[in-house]
Amino acid sequence: MKTKLLLFFLIASVIGFTGCEDTKKKEEEKAKMEQMEADKEAEMKAEKERMEMESNSIAAKAMATDSLSTLVSALKSAELATTFTEDEGPFTVFAPTNKAFEKVDQAVRDTLMKSENKDQLASVLKYHVVDDEITAQDLSQMIEDNEGEATISTMDGGELKAMMDGENIVLKDENGNTATIIATDIEASNGIVHLIDAVVMKKNS
Repeated sequence: MKTKLLLFFLIASVIGFTGCEDTKKKEEEKAKMEQMEADKEAEMKAEKERMEMESNSIAAKAMATDSLSTLVSALKSAELATTFTEDEGPFTVFAPTNKAFEKVDQAVRDTLMKSENKDQLASVLKYHVVDDEITAQDLSQMIEDNEGEATISTMDGGELKAMMDGENIVLKDENGNTATIIATDIEASNGIVHLIDAVVMKKNS
């Protein structure tokens, strides 16, 4: 009798243990599936956000602006288009218009656009970029706070001077040449763009 009872309890214990193991396994599989679904959803959300960011990026805004087609070509030649499409920034770009590029000597433009000079071209373009978001209001305030002339550090380590000319903000490059901001605060997902009427250059560039 005792043997039968013992055998009964053993069988019951095995069944109970197996049942618990099956339940635990099902719960683990369920949790794993839920985690996979959550990961997939997060990945899809991140991809959607990336696509939205890139479609509203500085590069995308430039590509959609007819008067910046020369700048777009220059960014592509210097292999910088991806930077202003995918990088989160924020950046401030003082974007020379097509007419601004036309003021640069044709020989200089042709030289800069050669593939072997892409590093030099990249340096020229980075001189138009600040690693921060600066609105026109910010610039005006900086100029006022610094007694009429604010110094701006550019992406390539150069400097631009910002000052007022009547109601317009003017940038002076390291050679003493100036460019007037003719359109301000074009917002992008990774920064802001101001259009300028001349190409600014670093000293000895």
